[in-house]
Amino acid sequence: MKVVLALGSNVGRRFDTLQGAIDALFDAPGLDFVAVSPVYETDPVGGPPDQRPYFNAVVIGRTMTLGPRALLERALGVETAFGRIRTEPWGPRTLDVDLIMVGDLMSDDPELTLPHPLAHERAFVLVPWSQADPGATLPGRGSVAGLLADLDQRGIRLRSDVALQPPG
Repeated sequence: MKVVLALGSNVGRRFDTLQGAIDALFDAPGLDFVAVSPVYETDPVGGPPDQRPYFNAVVIGRTMTLGPRALLERALGVETAFGRIRTEPWGPRTLDVDLIMVGDLMSDDPELTLPHPLAHERAFVLVPWSQADPGATLPGRGSVAGLLADLDQRGIRLRSDVALQPPG
């Protein structure tokens, strides 16, 4: 199954945090690396508080053995390892790892909605995803390129001065 994860950081050494997250996500067995997007610097969304821009990227993997809950636990564990503290909704964060989709699985479980319930309206997810996987589709929503065509992409800037590497 294809797994799509969105990464974001706006506290501390943002690039180093994203690279460390990729290394950590693929360090344990069960998830194989496929691709990573370019890094984008994006304006914060969601409202207050005022905060610095994010570095965002999308990483794609494949799994034959991990289910959605195990993938979510891995993502949350990596966030914790990088100092993520959940105190303020939409607030600054050292690391955010969102599970965007797992294969074609659909779930409306309140603890794990798949695909991610807001992915289709987040240019900061769709822009990097479209670069990592140009033919991508979001289950139940359509092509990533088509979804992106309907979104405002202002505030999303390619950072060509940095490039994330495959894990290892």
